[in-house]
Parts: sequence; C-alpha cells; structure tokens
Amino acid sequence: MTQFEVSKTFSSKMDAKDPLSNYRNDFHLPKDVKGKPATYFLGNSLGLQPKTTRAHLEKILKDWETWGVEAYTKADAPWITYGDSLQSSMAKIVGAKTSEVVLMNALSVNLHLMLVSFYQPTKNRYKVIIEEKTFPSDEYAIKSQMRFHHIDPANALVKATPERGTTITLGDFKALFEETGDSVALILLGGVNYYSGQAFKLKEIANLAHEHGVIVGYDLAHAVGNIPLKLHDWKVDFAVWCTYKYLNGGPGGPGGCFVHETHFSEQGRPRFEGWWGNKLQSRFLMEPEIDASIGAAGWQISGFSPLLLAPLDASLKMFDQVTPQRLREKSLQLTGYLEFLLDQIGTDQFTILTPRDPDQRGCQLSIQTHQKGNALFEHLTKAGIYCDWREPDVIRVAPTPFYNTFTEVYRFAEIVKVACCH
Repeated sequence: MTQFEVSKTFSSKMDAKDPLSNYRNDFHLPKDVKGKPATYFLGNSLGLQPKTTRAHLEKILKDWETWGVEAYTKADAPWITYGDSLQSSMAKIVGAKTSEVVLMNALSVNLHLMLVSFYQPTKNRYKVIIEEKTFPSDEYAIKSQMRFHHIDPANALVKATPERGTTITLGDFKALFEETGDSVALILLGGVNYYSGQAFKLKEIANLAHEHGVIVGYDLAHAVGNIPLKLHDWKVDFAVWCTYKYLNGGPGGPGGCFVHETHFSEQGRPRFEGWWGNKLQSRFLMEPEIDASIGAAGWQISGFSPLLLAPLDASLKMFDQVTPQRLREKSLQLTGYLEFLLDQIGTDQFTILTPRDPDQRGCQLSIQTHQKGNALFEHLTKAGIYCDWREPDVIRVAPTPFYNTFTEVYRFAEIVKVACCH
C-alpha cells in the first residue's frame, strides 16, 4: 500500500501516475454552481454518463426510424439478441458463466422472481437471514413473500447484527446459524451494505450457509462493478443487481440476475414464466407450452427496451477494456487515501462507520457525524462536492476509480477539515 501524505502535491503525483486516469475524460462530469466540474462522489447512487452513450442511443433510434419492428432482426445489432450480446461482458464482471447471467426488468422485480424460485418455506425451514440495515426494498420484498406464504415476518425474519461495534463479522454469522439451527431456508445479503459500506465476505458466508443447508442469495446493487466477484466459483445460488450505480448504465437501467448452473435442470423448482423466456428459435412461434431457454435466460418474462440497454452497452465496452482487479487496485488506493486524510483531521465530530479492513469495503466510506452533520453536508454541497446524506447522521462518499481523482479526495478532506475545525 502506498505511503500517503497530506498535501496537494502528493495527490497530484498520484493522479499523474494513475494508469486509469484517461478514463475520466470519457465521462460527462456534472457542473457546480460556478459552472466548473463538480467533485462527484455519488457513483453509489447513479454512475456518470459515458460520452459514447448518446451515439449508442441514437443508433437505436435510427434503427427504429429505419426498420420499425423489423429492427428486431434486421438492424446491424438486431434487437432480439441485443440483451444476449451483453451477457458475456456482464458475466466477466460478476464472475459467472455467460449462461448463468441475464439482463432483465429492474432489481426489486428480479428479486421477487428469484424469491418465487428459491424461497420455498416448509414447516421446519421458513426463516430468512438478512443484515441489519439492509436496503429497505429488500426487506419489503422478503416480508411480502413471507406473507404470501402465510408466514408472519415477526417470527421468520432474522437480522444479522454485530456482536461488537458496527461490523458484522463471519463469527456473527456463525453464531447466528448455530442459534437458528435448521429453521433457516434462505440468507439474502447485500454484497456491500448500502448504509455502512461494509463489503461482506461473500465466499465464506456462502460456504457457511451451504454447510447448514441454506440457499444463498445476494443483492449486489452496491457490489457489482465495485468489488471483485466470483459468483460461480463461490456457488452462490442466485444474485440480483442494478446497472445504474457503478456500472454507469443510466437511470432506470436494466437489472441483472445470476442463477448458478446447478439449478438449471432441477425438477420441481417453481418459476414464473413468460414468452421471452422461450428459446430464441421458438420465441415467435407462439406455442401454448413454453420451450424454456436453458440457463438464467429461462427466467425472462417480458421483452426489453433496447433504449435501456444502449447506455449499459456503452459503459460495458469500457469494462471490457479494464479488468475488475485494476479497478479494485485504484479503488483501494482512493478509499485508503480518503481514510488517511480524514484520520489526520483529528476531530470528534465524526467517525468512519465503514470497516477499516480494506477487504471489507468497496469504493464507499460512510462517515457518521456526531454533531451538525446536516450543516457539514450542506457545506460540502455548496463547495461543489456531490455526496450523499442518509438519515439520521451519515454522509456516504464513494470515490469511483473510472472517473474520480486523488486530488478530488484531497479537496474533499480539506473542506471537511475547515468545516469541522473552524
């Protein structure tokens, strides 16, 4: 790890030797109130727009103009296989076989579809483990699925909490599995917790859950494009994610699903089905019985919008050029530098909520304020720093390797120092 220094000169030197620095020029940067490029630390909410996005969208519009519905088969990039053409790039990012990945719907819709298949409660196995302060939509989905099965969430929903501090450890999960015995049917975790920024030990948790006969599902909204993933090798049963955060796929971009290949030929696992889940060659035959695609594609229900896939296509072409490990290396440096600078401020007005262990975090640091947190956040906003406020007292900051710089991290810390120490 680099020996950090508190100086603008040091941050400039880090930027000068950054092998990914040129990618910043490939994104549109928002402007601050003075019309200058803002410091955008909000990739954990919505990634920035690649400059090639417009051309990709205009290509779809031109195909529509030229071909009408025939663009599904006659466009240079036929719409009928557009989603399929992106699966290989997506599979590399999540560490999966191409057949295990599909792009469809939105995240929470996909979560419900996965729960239909993988949450099959019995009289003895009906509980679900989630993490404390999971993203609310995940909790809503789980609770509504439980009620659908006539199960009271008050008796069936189990929250993993830290025994000490704010980090939920592997030991906490081990203790929870021992406590719940054989009553757990499913564990559903965020790969990176949206609030604390903790990146869970996904491989170890999957192994632990499977030792107890528990299905493993991950919500990777804050993990995909952020931390290295090996879903196939880890034998995760299913996963869902969005593409508009670190993947820069645009607002409302398509969701993604992973289903491990061990579940492709299972008999008796329920699944909601629709016509787009047919194999490509039989999709337009309109037969009364489905000829289901083999793989995750079989979980598709409806057709998709090429207009939503086009921005993701633009971004994935950049991910094809850079390995997840290279992005991770810069991410560790950026976040480590931010942590170092915040520690140097030496104030009791805030603490870093995110784990200190670099292996247990991604791009995001969550800063828990102890006094005047709203005032600090407003001060940052007026200074052209785009970050995120979460009630009641947390500022989330996400330096993203594709487009953020060490100089921006330094400037952020300097503004925090002035606001807290004067």
